[in-house]
Amino acid sequence: MKADPKKAYPLRISAAVLEAMQRWADDDLRSVNAQIEFVLREALRKQGRLKKETAEPVADDDAD
Repeated sequence: MKADPKKAYPLRISAAVLEAMQRWADDDLRSVNAQIEFVLREALRKQGRLKKETAEPVADDDAD
């Protein structure tokens, strides 16, 4: 299965939320970007808003 193409999206986020995401990402050995995408995918999956074939884990292919 071919991965979905990535799209850049600017995100405004509070400093406190970003710091918490950084700590969580560090704990999970992910970049902040990959952690945010992981959290969004999980929320979408739990709500039934993500197609099953796109629910595969995303490789951390960016360098933060």
